Amino acid sequence: MSELRYGWTTGACATAATTAAYTALLTGEFPDPVRITLPKGQQPSFALAIEEHADESATAGVIKDAGDDPDVTHGALIRATVRHGLPGTGVTFRAGEGVGTVTKPGLPLPVGEPAINPVPRQMMRDAIARVAEEHHGTGDVEIEVSVENGEEIAKKTWNPRLGILGGLSILGTTGIVVPYSCSAWIDSIRRGIDVARAAGYQHVAGCTGSTSEKVAAELYDLPEDALLDMGDFAGAVLKYLRRHPVPRLTIAGGIGKLAKLAAGHLDLHSKRSQVDFGFLASLVPDPATAQEVQNANTALQALQLYPPLGGLVAEKAKATADDVLRGAPVTTDVVVIDRAGTIVGRA
Repeated sequence: MSELRYGWTTGACATAATTAAYTALLTGEFPDPVRITLPKGQQPSFALAIEEHADESATAGVIKDAGDDPDVTHGALIRATVRHGLPGTGVTFRAGEGVGTVTKPGLPLPVGEPAINPVPRQMMRDAIARVAEEHHGTGDVEIEVSVENGEEIAKKTWNPRLGILGGLSILGTTGIVVPYSCSAWIDSIRRGIDVARAAGYQHVAGCTGSTSEKVAAELYDLPEDALLDMGDFAGAVLKYLRRHPVPRLTIAGGIGKLAKLAAGHLDLHSKRSQVDFGFLASLVPDPATAQEVQNANTALQALQLYPPLGGLVAEKAKATADDVLRGAPVTTDVVVIDRAGTIVGRA
């Protein structure tokens, strides 16, 4: 099997487009391909998809290549338009079409700012400084970043819930997308906790999917931005809350996912952890029923064989969560549901 191909973050693509646009603004020529320097020193080159020169600005565009990662922004056209700024203003940023604006506190950017994260901003500032030095520019520029169809793509991300409205975020801490690292999802979990804390919420819910999210919201009357789309990443929620606590955490999910958490797994994806039927059988006091549970095909079938299993899984999942939290000031409870959304266990 061939090795999975790495890709480039939206931040790296925006930096490449910015470098090409500012070079063209100063020299009249677009470098194509354009080379940039990433935070860890790598120097990839990017082909340009768009080159536009006007009297007072230049625009370059790069197609986002996420490599073999199933990234929703793969194939998106990321543009940067660079204009001269007033003397002494340095680098300023604007959200163009398809790039969101921050509307809630708790994110690493102030309310009202374009959703261009701190590391991509620094990458772009560094690129502007290098181009200015090479081509005798002042380095005082306005950078407008846009993403074609970004507002539509953003609906598939956490952005609306995090209060980033109007489009996507320009992301990345290394410039590189590692296939299947799910770093964007985990980062969104962390930002969701930050937003909930900034809003002063005392209770958040980490949910494995939309059904468990609906159950948790109705059970506790939680607002949308107190609901964390945890997916398979229970460990990401628990480890971040250990460092950045919220007084109460509910973990809600199906019997299959939470059976894995109960057994001590923090990554609940089917490729990275399996339901341990021997472990489930060990929770059943009657030997004959325990043997049936051990031979079950699914966690749901095991639950049907021994309905009290839902509550026992909830207790063990809570114990795992409390162990990861290591005495952080977070009170936990667990809600286990079946596929229909019926609660089958609580702890």
